[in-house]
Amino acid sequence: MIPTSQNNEGKILLEKKVVYPHVVPNHSRSAKSYLFVKRIMDVMGAIFGLLLLSPLFAIVALLIKLEDPRGPVFFHQIRVGKNEKNFHMFKFRSMVSNAEELLEELLDQNEVSGAMFKMKNDPRITRIGKFIRKTSVDELPQLWNVIRGDMSLVGPRPPLVREVADYSSYDKQRLRVTPGCTGLWQVSGRNNVGFERMVELDIRYIDRRSITYDLRIIFKTIRMLFGDKDAF
Repeated sequence: MIPTSQNNEGKILLEKKVVYPHVVPNHSRSAKSYLFVKRIMDVMGAIFGLLLLSPLFAIVALLIKLEDPRGPVFFHQIRVGKNEKNFHMFKFRSMVSNAEELLEELLDQNEVSGAMFKMKNDPRITRIGKFIRKTSVDELPQLWNVIRGDMSLVGPRPPLVREVADYSSYDKQRLRVTPGCTGLWQVSGRNNVGFERMVELDIRYIDRRSITYDLRIIFKTIRMLFGDKDAF
């Protein structure tokens, strides 16, 4: 079972702001084998997912256009990936067309700690947006990012540029690997988990990552797709 509770080791590491000691270097033989198999799994999984979910994509696209004909179906946003490289991340649009412009007015109502913004009753979210966010369907277009190599199926959440601007050197450890569509943070409480805890979970994942660990996170994510109470 995927660990979700904070242990004493995690508390000490969080306080001292140090790197986990057992992270396998990217140039080692075992790391190269893992990354090779992971990339194959990512591409095959993303292609299969896009083909399987294409009818759902069509339905969601239609509903988005019916509610807001003038807005686009897809929303793309600049995110920070591995080694602080920026890329365009794709999602189904779940907010009004001018959501980014309205964000400044809502920053003081942020409901999570640290360098990220979440608001449960965000007034920018559309009716169909509430549903696709609740079920995480809005995240599915990121399968295209996986095929492009910007993201992996499993990895740390890709942060916004403005979030990374507030990162400490400790926080930036989570940017040493390819970000993922899902990860240990998402299956460990998501928005009920504060920023510092999210960073700790990401570093824990980097330390323990393996194909088996990735598959466990993916299977738990699939179960959560059918109604995650922590998604908003």
